[in-house]
Amino acid sequence: MCFVVTKSFLLTCCLPIFLMGMRYYFSRKVILHYLDCALHTDMSDIEQYYMKPPGSCFWVAVLDGNVVGIVAARGNEEDNTVELRRMSVDSNYRGKGIAKALGRKVLEFAMLNNYSSVVLGTTAVKMAAHKLYESLGFKHVGVVEHYALPGMTRSLLERMFFQVRYHRYRLQLREK
Repeated sequence: MCFVVTKSFLLTCCLPIFLMGMRYYFSRKVILHYLDCALHTDMSDIEQYYMKPPGSCFWVAVLDGNVVGIVAARGNEEDNTVELRRMSVDSNYRGKGIAKALGRKVLEFAMLNNYSSVVLGTTAVKMAAHKLYESLGFKHVGVVEHYALPGMTRSLLERMFFQVRYHRYRLQLREK
């Protein structure tokens, strides 16, 4: 189509490279803003956000003296749920069962604290993350298209080159 409109072979060849570059730029920009927001909110004071509030907790997976994974749980007394948050495993240690062990720790915590269900939301693109949640017993309950991560400006260019799907999962532990 580009060649038909411009009659330029060079422009036709350069356009995909330009579009991929724009996608990379906006993806990187959004992710860095998101990380900056996370590092200046709950992750800046883990004790305040996850250790002090009742019904919340934070775990760290350590292997050979190195932190290889983290996960948090944040209780919501209004609907008697606990939210699994901030699950992350160092890329060098993925596929070794660490994420599953962290997930089970949150489920154990929820059961010990008499929560009726565990919920989570993820923007993970990798199917392995979704398979992990399902292997822990979570059911996929919905998708929010064009989700705005914290730090996103939602500018026209950002929306053109970077879109996020937000998947919601729920594991019912007992009747409410």
